[in-house]
Amino acid sequence: MDADATVQYALGYQTDQKTWWKKGLTIDDLNINSPYNTRKFAGLPPSPISNPSLSSLKAVANANPETPYLFYLHDLNGKAHFARTLQEHNENIDKYLR
Repeated sequence: MDADATVQYALGYQTDQKTWWKKGLTIDDLNINSPYNTRKFAGLPPSPISNPSLSSLKAVANANPETPYLFYLHDLNGKAHFARTLQEHNENIDKYLR
């Protein structure tokens, strides 16, 4: 699946924005030629791109197994939107990111 986090990792530190997480990815960013870009190259990246925090591990360990949501995205204002199916997720992309 596509993952912007791998693109962000491939892009590295943004000196102009003073952050590791670039705001407003462009089409060129999403097409970066890097083995870490899982939008461009199928499968897992060649090495980890992050280490989960203890709170993340606890959240997964205590997650509700009955949740119907398999997909999520953040809109341009940072609000999360969840979807049960890939079709719903693609509709959210069209609705909130285009």
